[in-house]
Amino acid sequence: MFKPLDIKEKKENDSTGPVDVERVKCLIIGSGPAGYTAAVYAARANLNPVMYEGLQPGGQLTTTTEVENYPGYPEGVTGPVMMEDFKKQAERFGTDVRWGMATKADFSGDVHKVWIDDKKLIEAESVIIATGATAKYLGLEDEKKYAGGGVSACATCDGFFYRGKDVAVVGGGDTAAEEAMYLAGLCKKVYLIVRRDVLRASSVMADRVKNTKNIEIMWKHQAKGLFGDNGVVEGATLVKNKGEAGEEEVKIKIDGFFLAIGHTPNSQIFKDYLETDSVGYIKTIAGTSKTNIPGVFACGDVQDSIYRQAVTAAGTGCMAAIDAERYLSEKNS
Repeated sequence: MFKPLDIKEKKENDSTGPVDVERVKCLIIGSGPAGYTAAVYAARANLNPVMYEGLQPGGQLTTTTEVENYPGYPEGVTGPVMMEDFKKQAERFGTDVRWGMATKADFSGDVHKVWIDDKKLIEAESVIIATGATAKYLGLEDEKKYAGGGVSACATCDGFFYRGKDVAVVGGGDTAAEEAMYLAGLCKKVYLIVRRDVLRASSVMADRVKNTKNIEIMWKHQAKGLFGDNGVVEGATLVKNKGEAGEEEVKIKIDGFFLAIGHTPNSQIFKDYLETDSVGYIKTIAGTSKTNIPGVFACGDVQDSIYRQAVTAAGTGCMAAIDAERYLSEKNS
C-alpha cells in the first residue's frame, strides 16, 4: 500500500547521494497530443496526474509551422500554439505539469519507479508513457536551416502545403514509397531519392511507385544539401554514384524536401521491462493502451508505428487515462 500521496522524503542513492522521493497516483511521462490528452482525462478522473514534459515540451508538433488537419481549428493553427492550448487545458483541470526528463525506470515491483534527471525518484501507482518518437534525419546542416521552410518528416502532415508543386522524398523503404505515393496525389512532381539501385520497399509498393507517372526515381543518388532564399527551400543538391566511377553533382528544383528514412521511438529507458518490437515501439494489448506490465500504459507515437498523427495520438492518450483510472479503481477496490 502507498503512504499518503503528498509525502516526500529522502533516500540514499549509492552513486549520487541523497535523492528526493515523491509518491504519486498517476505519472505521465512526455507531452504532446498523447500526453496532454491523457492528462486532461486523468485530471478529470481525480487521478491527480503529475506530468514531466521531457526534452521537447509539446513533442514533434512544436516543430510544425502550420496544422490544418486537426478538428476544431478551422483556420489552422501553428504547432506550438496548438500544444500550448492542450497544456492549458490539462492544467485547468489540475495536472501538475513540470519540466524534466525521465532518465531511468524500474517496473520490476508493484511500485513503478521513474527517475527524473537522475535526481528525483517518482514512485507511481500508474504510469502513462507518452514519450513519442524522433524522426531520423540525414544530418545535413541545411535540414536545420530550412526547418519549417520546406523540410518535413511527415508527408501526411505537411503535403497539403505543396499542392501543385515539385517535391522530393528521401528513402527507399515502404515508408518512403507510401509518402511518395501520397504526395504524388497532391504534387506536380515527386522525386524519390534512393541511395541504392533497388528499393527496399515491398514489391507491391515498389511497383506502385514505378508505375506512377509523376514520380521520378533517382537511383543511386544521395542528398548533399539544400538551397533557397529567406529560409525557404528552392532546390536540392544531390550526388550521383557517390564514391564510384562517374560520380557527379546533380541539382533539382523543389519546394519541399521530405525525409522518410524512419523514426526512433523514445522507449530506450523502458526496454528492460516493456515488450517492444524490433524497432523499439512499445507493444500494447490490441484495443488498449496496456503494456505487459500492469499499471503501465503507452500512448502516442512511442507505440504507434503506422499512423503517427496528432489526432490518433490524442485518441490513444484518452485510452491510456481511462485504462489507468480503471486499473487503479480495480486495484484499490
